[in-house]
Amino acid sequence: MNDDDFRERYGAIYEHSPWVAERARPQIDDRDDIDAVAAAMADSVNASSHDERLALIRQHPELAARVAAPLTSASKDEQASAGLDRCTPDEFDAFRRLNEAYRDKFGFPFVIAVRGRSRDEVLAEFRRRMDNDTSVEFDTAIAEIHKIARLRLAALKVLT
Repeated sequence: MNDDDFRERYGAIYEHSPWVAERARPQIDDRDDIDAVAAAMADSVNASSHDERLALIRQHPELAARVAAPLTSASKDEQASAGLDRCTPDEFDAFRRLNEAYRDKFGFPFVIAVRGRSRDEVLAEFRRRMDNDTSVEFDTAIAEIHKIARLRLAALKVLT
């Protein structure tokens, strides 16, 4: 696979962060093995600096935000799969308050792999994680980002 095809295929796996795929490129061959690609990309994130990982976390959108930066198509589909686009007014308000409190406390958005979860599960996890300290939450956000990437890679495999 040439570099342009590689960027087209893998550049958006990590939210607005094509550098992840670019750094993993030397470890990825054309066999398209999901596990190998996921591991190489996760390794490139894990080997990056704290500031780069923080920037990666900050690339993720707030959940169920009515007014926010435009979502990538993958994020829009993922949030819709959990029903976050169909919240009741009370649920939207709960997400708004939690998004604000979380960002104020941690300095980055709450990140969770929402695919396969319900709104209630996401809200419960949001509330539970508010009690974490910043270092635990930073590590949890990175782990969740890796889960999201793995799900996106699996979806690519289904499409090919």
